[in-house]
Formats: sequence, structure tokens, C-alpha cells
Amino acid sequence: MPDSTMLPEATAAIDAVGLAHRRALETVARRIATPDGKLDHERIDEVQLPAYELAISAAELMAARESLRFAWPVGREGRLESMLAVLFAAETARDVGSRLRARRGFFGFGDELGGETIDSPRTLAFVEEGARPEAYDLVAHELSGSAAGPACGLTGEQIAIAETFRRFADDVVLPLAERIHREDLLVPRAIFEGLRDLGAFGLSIPAAYGGVAESRPDAMGMVIVTEELSRGSLAAAGSLITRPEILARALLKGGTEEQKQRWLPRLASGEAIAAVAVTEPDHGSDVAGIKLAAVREASGDFLLTGVKTWCTFGGFANVLMVLARTDPRPESRHRGLSLFVVDKPSFEGREFAWEQPGGGRIEGRAIDTIGYRGMHSFELVFDGYRVPASNLVGGEGGLGKGFYLQMEGFSGGRLQTAARALGVMRAASERAMAYASERTIFGRPELSYGLTRFKLARMAALIQAARHATYRTARLVDEGGGQLEASMVKLFCCKCAEWVTREAMQIHGGMGYAEEFAVSRNYLDARVLSIFEGAEEVLALKVVAKNLLSEALS
Repeated sequence: MPDSTMLPEATAAIDAVGLAHRRALETVARRIATPDGKLDHERIDEVQLPAYELAISAAELMAARESLRFAWPVGREGRLESMLAVLFAAETARDVGSRLRARRGFFGFGDELGGETIDSPRTLAFVEEGARPEAYDLVAHELSGSAAGPACGLTGEQIAIAETFRRFADDVVLPLAERIHREDLLVPRAIFEGLRDLGAFGLSIPAAYGGVAESRPDAMGMVIVTEELSRGSLAAAGSLITRPEILARALLKGGTEEQKQRWLPRLASGEAIAAVAVTEPDHGSDVAGIKLAAVREASGDFLLTGVKTWCTFGGFANVLMVLARTDPRPESRHRGLSLFVVDKPSFEGREFAWEQPGGGRIEGRAIDTIGYRGMHSFELVFDGYRVPASNLVGGEGGLGKGFYLQMEGFSGGRLQTAARALGVMRAASERAMAYASERTIFGRPELSYGLTRFKLARMAALIQAARHATYRTARLVDEGGGQLEASMVKLFCCKCAEWVTREAMQIHGGMGYAEEFAVSRNYLDARVLSIFEGAEEVLALKVVAKNLLSEALS
């Protein structure tokens, strides 16, 4: 039975597979190391597939450890939580072990290592027992009989925050979400103003600058709020606080005191509506290669010329965070980039054009998308658009530091994207459980079929692992760390969201493909999560794998 009695075996299995994973990292790292024993970052592309698989495996192992970490203290009283943790640990040990086993020769695994870790009798016995078909049935039975679902592990104050934003999502967001999605409408002011009144835009801004955080951004609070809002709608609610979060973190990291005093209170109050203009048509995740030029005039002001794309909320926003090239030399790469806060009027349509006094111009066109509707993602064209020198983040000391400031903002964005994925998964799984409980197939309730129970149980196990990996990472970020973990949890949660929403839609059968059922919106929205805030492949290879391989050589 997958309950608390199996937690020791589950933990031992994850530790055993984790050991093999570490050995595999060491082997790959040595293959692409420089003569002096350092990682040659340029050679990661020579080992793309194993490096990608090791990054994914690392994220899964982290999530399994956090699910188990949460289940241990609750013990026998947390029967459902223990069952979910054991189930996910068994799947993770099986899946990661399979990847490592398939490349045994490449990783240089001998029989002795395999016997100690992925092929040890103890590990194999746990996988067989923990992931047997009856285990999923037992979990599904517990789920169907639990009105509250598994515990979330939040404090009383955090639960109160979650309940506040859950009510807002239920009462304000959900009644509007389907029409926003189907008609591709702009987020209504009722949602935007309601979030402003709740202080949602100031979650990452210290109270000294008009926000609600104490002395530094509150990553845990941001995650809790984002999860609940995304359960209502990813684009029409859950993503509204992402852009202020990214810009606020960049300003807090590298802005001058005057810049913090100027923009942070406006962001916190919702007066400044932010969008992020980083991606370019030929440079998606390759941020260091962007070309939009910021040319300095004799007056000290900068003229921006070039194109940005996938600028979400770029029309309605009245403040843009723009990453631009201030050093035109090709060899400068990421060291030639600077960050600007760019003012513009707010436009509610799908196209706009604005000409500054003196001739600078910006125009935008919304890009049609299959999901993630409500904020509209824009292509922006800058033509000699004038930006005062005072809008260069960090002032003169910020020249050439834009890449690093942008990455500071995006690290929070990746954690928030994990929370967004968590909210979308919860919405889809709740809909799947409700539909399966009511639908009859061949004269039997859909919930009575083993395959349906398997899907619902696995959804719950993935969500618990995703939740506790996300919460743990948020706590690390609040303590001043967690940068690598934020990328890993983003990688994991977004992959989970695709599976959960796909199977939730499948449980609905033909009606899952109908727009009248919100699960179709969840499915379309989930698909974007592995693309933005760091595409899955680039995040896995250039961030997670690179860091893990470097650590393996140290």
C-alpha cells in the first residue's frame, strides 16, 4: 500500500537514483571539460540530448524530494499526502532510471554502480510496488472521498491570502474568463482594478516604495497569489502581476534610488502598467544576440530603433522594460546590452501607432495566438524613439549591465511561471474529477474505470510534487538564493501542466474539444508555459544543464 509505511523505501530509492544521476553528470561534464578541468560551455551542444535528459531528470528528482519532504512530517495523519509522494517517487525512480539505463554505455555505468543504484533489488522492488495499478486505484479512491484534497502546507496567514485571491478568482475572474478567451478580448478593467485594490501589483515591492513586502520581494506570497489567480485564468488574471514583478526586481537590483522612488510606487499602485520588451524576431531565448539599438545623442538621450516581438500587454502598457544594445560591436554580446524603462501611452486596441513630439515613433501589432488570450502579445517597431538618459536603469553605471538586470527580473518570472502552471493544472484536474464523477460510459460512471482513476491519481501526484517544489523554491528565493531551482521548477511544472491538461481534456471526451467546456482553455493555455520565460530546451541546456555540469566538475 503506497502510504506512510513506504516513505523510507521511497526516500532510499530517490537517493539511489540521485546518486546514479550525479555520476552521469560527472561523466558528461568530463567529456566537455577544458584541459584545466573547467566546463567548456560552448561544447554543451555536442551533448545536447543527454544533457537535456539529465536536466529534466534533475528537476523531477528535486520535485520528488520535496514531495517526500512534505509527506514525512505528516506521517500517518497525512495518508493522502504520503500516498501521493510515494506514487510520484516510484514514477520518478522508474523514469529517471530508464533514461540512465538507456545510456549506460555513454555514462560509463558498470554493473557495480547499477547494482548499487538504479538496478539495485531494493530500488526495483520499490518501483514495482509503488507504481503498481492498485496504487493508483487507492489514491483515486482517497481523492474522490476527500472534499478538501491534500494539504498544502501553508501557514494560517498564507492560507488566508490564498482564500482571498481564490474568492476573487471564483467571483470576478471565472465569470469573465471564457468570453475573454473565445473572443480574444482585452482583460476587463473589473479584473485589473480588483487586483489593484487587493495590492497584487505590490507583492514584490517593499513597503518603503509603496508595496506590501516588508524589506524585500515576497516570493512566497507572489507564488500563492499567482497560483490562485491562474486557476481562474492564466492570461486574464494569473499573468497580470508577472510584468510588474520582472521590472520591479530589475529596478531593485540595479536601479538608482531616484529610479526606484520614481517607478516602484507607480508599479505597486497599478498606475504604471508594465510590459517587457526583450525577445526579437531572430533572437528568442538567445538574449545576448539581440539587435535593437540604443544610440546616444549629444544631449545624452537615447534613440531606440529596431523590432521587439512577443511583448505581452505591449499595447495596454504605459511602461515598457526594454533591453537594447548600447555597444554595437558584435563581440560585445551580452556585455553590450543595457536596460531602459520606456514610457508610452496606453492603447486598448490590437494595433497602435504613437509619434513623439520631435519625430520618434513606436507602433505595435497584436499577434494572433491559439491561447493565452486577454493580454495580447505585440510586435513592436521602434523608429528613433527617444528615451531620456534618466530612464537608463542604473544610470551611467548601468551601461552594459542590462543582461544581468534582465536576468534578475526573469528569475522571479520563472518561479512565477511555475506557479502559473500549478494554477492551470489545479483547474484542469478539478474539472476532470467533476466530469468523471458525473459522466456515464457504457452504463458505468467514468470514474469507475481503472484508466480514468490512473489519470486522476497521477494528476494529483504531479500537482503535489509541483506545488511543494515551487513552494520550497519560493522560500529559497526569499532567503536570497534559489536561482537555479527557479529554472528547474519552471521546467518541471510546465511539462507537468501539458500532461495534466491534456488528460483532463481527454477525460471529457468529445466535449473536451468543445469551447463551451473550460478545460479546452486550460489545455491551450498550458501549451505556452514551456515556451515563454525561457523555452524548455534552452532553459534545460543553457541554464540547468550548464550549472549542474559545472557543479559536477567542482
